[in-house]
Amino acid sequence: MLGLRGLRLPPAGILLLLPFLPLLLLPAAPAPHRAPYKPVIVVHGLFDSSYSFRHLLEYINETHPGTVVTVLDLFDGRESLRPLWEQVQGFGEAVAPIMAKAPQGVHLICYSQGGLVCRALLSVMDEHNVDSFISLSSPQMGQYGDTDYLKWLFPTSMRSNLYRICYSPWGQEFSICNYWHDPHHDDLYLNASSFLALINGERDHPNATAWRKNFLRVGRLVLIGGPDDGVITPWQSSFFGFYDANETVLEMEEQPVYLRDSFGLKTLLARGAIVRCPMAGISHTAWHSNRTLYETCIEPWLS
Repeated sequence: MLGLRGLRLPPAGILLLLPFLPLLLLPAAPAPHRAPYKPVIVVHGLFDSSYSFRHLLEYINETHPGTVVTVLDLFDGRESLRPLWEQVQGFGEAVAPIMAKAPQGVHLICYSQGGLVCRALLSVMDEHNVDSFISLSSPQMGQYGDTDYLKWLFPTSMRSNLYRICYSPWGQEFSICNYWHDPHHDDLYLNASSFLALINGERDHPNATAWRKNFLRVGRLVLIGGPDDGVITPWQSSFFGFYDANETVLEMEEQPVYLRDSFGLKTLLARGAIVRCPMAGISHTAWHSNRTLYETCIEPWLS
């Protein structure tokens, strides 16, 4: 005991911690590894180019840093009037190698006319790996409205008589005629449409079953549009709604293509894979630059 005289002993609490000292000295556990964001592919619309999407690119880089974003620079400007099947082939050749390098899947953001190009791509590509297909103000059930685009392209025509041009072999050489959908001339539309009537499964063709199977590979279909768009007519076409013969809008669930499940819409909805994001107050040319729209309707689906 003499040897302990004057020696200050550590407090009892410290003595109790001594057995755990080796654990306290271990290095901190590494932070859980987060899987990288899936690549994003952007397809523009009529008369657009990749430059139009600079704000969208900025938003994605800010909220999902490290995401590989490819804004495809094909069929820009007036070249966007080329027939849509020609564009589908060109865009398909561009997206295939991106998909091949992304076994975890990719996201598609497709604006206006580009939304129809992308839907066709999902139909004809046997092994696509699209997780989210985000259709941004796209006339998915067609277009029937007098817009500045039409007045520039067909200055002597109005929507009431444009079918005479669009439902001719010559007219089908213009992209906008490929999805012109005149509700007062449905028989002409079904017989003449070389694009929309086919991808909708409204006209029989030998690839219908395979295209439906391909389309249903998509993980999620996000539909975006709104009543103040000013170009897509009716605006509900962005959600697969469209006019009947009296120009009354029938919503998606009332459309024959949904009721027959001709290309898979009903199946997608049944499995909870359709997201509808309507937003008022946005004009057609502002969808890809509106920050609130991005945060509400696009960013949540870019996993």
